[in-house]
Amino acid sequence: MSAASAAARLAGLQQAGSVLLVSNLNTEMVTPDALFTLFGVYGDVHRVKILFAKKDNALIQMAEPHQANTAMQHLNNLRVWGKNIRVTLSKHNQVQLPKEGQPDAGLTKDFTASPLHRFKKPGSKNFLNIYPPSDTLHLSNIPASTTEEELIDLFTSTGGAVQAFKFFAKDRKMALLKMSSTEEAVHALIKMHNYQLSGSNHLKVSFSKGQIS
Repeated sequence: MSAASAAARLAGLQQAGSVLLVSNLNTEMVTPDALFTLFGVYGDVHRVKILFAKKDNALIQMAEPHQANTAMQHLNNLRVWGKNIRVTLSKHNQVQLPKEGQPDAGLTKDFTASPLHRFKKPGSKNFLNIYPPSDTLHLSNIPASTTEEELIDLFTSTGGAVQAFKFFAKDRKMALLKMSSTEEAVHALIKMHNYQLSGSNHLKVSFSKGQIS
């Protein structure tokens, strides 16, 4: 075996178990970016492919197998856009990008170099803050000029109802926000994570461990 083929085989082995098959997606709502944001809560998403012939199915390649397992554990059977999605490990070792010139209709996207990965820094504190989907969201990176009313209006615009809101007493850059249901919170996270609140502040949204007391 040549060195090149050995390296290629090793790369394939390292990726084994990193690709998820997601089924029962809402075909009218699903996009590669939405799946990148949702699955990115539980690991760094490298590639997303919505299947051309079966658009309620998608392949999602995570950075590492343990991240794929974490995403599967938390997102399998989650209600997203009115449907309970199914998340299983795929038999594929990687998501193939379309060949140059091959029509894809924007269904495949490579996020490997995305600046939005939550876990790219070794030892990132984000590893300590992974929680199951819930109706309460943790917001961070909030500019000092942004008010409670502005944030409530923004999250109401995602199609849900905000039930409660509370800035952190010791750090006003962070807040908890409770939606009417977990499904509404999922939709809000997909739409509002990385939303630009000011010239230099992009809102960070994740699921919260705590509730608003």
